[in-house]
Amino acid sequence: MTTPNWLTSIKFNTDGLIPAIAQDYDTGRILMMAWMNAESLQLTAKTQTAVYFSRSRNQLWHKGETSGHTQQVHDIRLDCDADVIVLSVTQIGGIACHTGRESCFYQRLDMTGAEPVWQTVDAVLKDPADIYQSKENTSNNINNTVHRNTISDANSLSSQAAQNAILPQLDRVLAERKQASADSSYVASLYARGLNKILEKVGEETTESIIAAKDFANCDKLTDEAQYNAARHELIYEVADVWFHTLVGLAWFDIESDAVLNELGRRFGLSGIDEKAAR
Repeated sequence: MTTPNWLTSIKFNTDGLIPAIAQDYDTGRILMMAWMNAESLQLTAKTQTAVYFSRSRNQLWHKGETSGHTQQVHDIRLDCDADVIVLSVTQIGGIACHTGRESCFYQRLDMTGAEPVWQTVDAVLKDPADIYQSKENTSNNINNTVHRNTISDANSLSSQAAQNAILPQLDRVLAERKQASADSSYVASLYARGLNKILEKVGEETTESIIAAKDFANCDKLTDEAQYNAARHELIYEVADVWFHTLVGLAWFDIESDAVLNELGRRFGLSGIDEKAAR
């Protein structure tokens, strides 16, 4: 298949991707940043709706496919180095961020004090639970109740089965992905990149969960219940990511989750001092 002339001008990175910034058509505000490959960019130009490429799922991602918050594309621009795309969009529903905010860039660095600190300056317009946890999503796509990064690796599990036996089923999925091709799923791509990449993801997700916990600690349910609920929801998402990537790391060594549960069971009932002394 011949590559269109306009695509040959673009400098995709070594993974065949280019960063794409979505900017509000009316206000000029930056709403989000995601990645595109050649196919998603062609689809975006053809349909005039934003289509991105999900690195975590290794597949095309039609913005708003689960939330309904699609993006109508008015203009596509390429920077002087030909390695960044800017989309001028109308954000349907007024929400671009998975946290229920208008923009993903809702934290501002306050530099007025002795130590700079990040402040959340945008309100949650809609509870993420109301956006993503529809009956269809929870029954057919386990990721929408766990985290966006685990879609392709657990979407065959029903929500009821996940509640009853999620760890054994995840063990089986992770073991199967070790034999799969790198482009078939997110976990398979992690295995292909090696242990260092898996450990890097564990570290990244741990850091993100710490940030989410700090954000949640600064929320007051009485003064802003919507912000409190969104921060709580985000912390749960990030901790789920830590657990998930830790399980991927264990699976690398052919260690199943039962080994950790058995260790926790061994410790149960011991005092902290007794447990430490028994190590």
